Amino acid sequence: QVQLDESGGGSVQTGGSLRLSCTTSRRTLSVVVAWFRQAPGKEREFVSAINFSGSNTYYADDVQGRFTISRDNAKNTVYLQMNALRPEDTATYYCAASKLPYYSGRIPDDYHNWGQGTQVTVSS
Repeated sequence: QVQLDESGGGSVQTGGSLRLSCTTSRRTLSVVVAWFRQAPGKEREFVSAINFSGSNTYYADDVQGRFTISRDNAKNTVYLQMNALRPEDTATYYCAASKLPYYSGRIPDDYHNWGQGTQVTVSS
């Protein structure tokens, strides 16, 4: 099974920025790719998603205006630019591909090919 690979996590202070990358070397990235995050003791939650052309993007309310999702299909990579980071953004961030060839929502079960995750830690 194809697995996506995340990178770019790290530790920053409040207000800092990070850029996460999601890629796979085994095939072309899916039409819709999403980022999710999971903090210790909490359920995995939707962060953002993007369609193949990049013309449609979707964001969770609490990251809207701070995070930007984009993709470079020539590099087979989806990015998540995270600005104005807050301590509550601390989590393991995962990318995943939609099971359907279109955006189907924010439920983790609608996605597959999950990566191993990359840790983001924001200190106050």
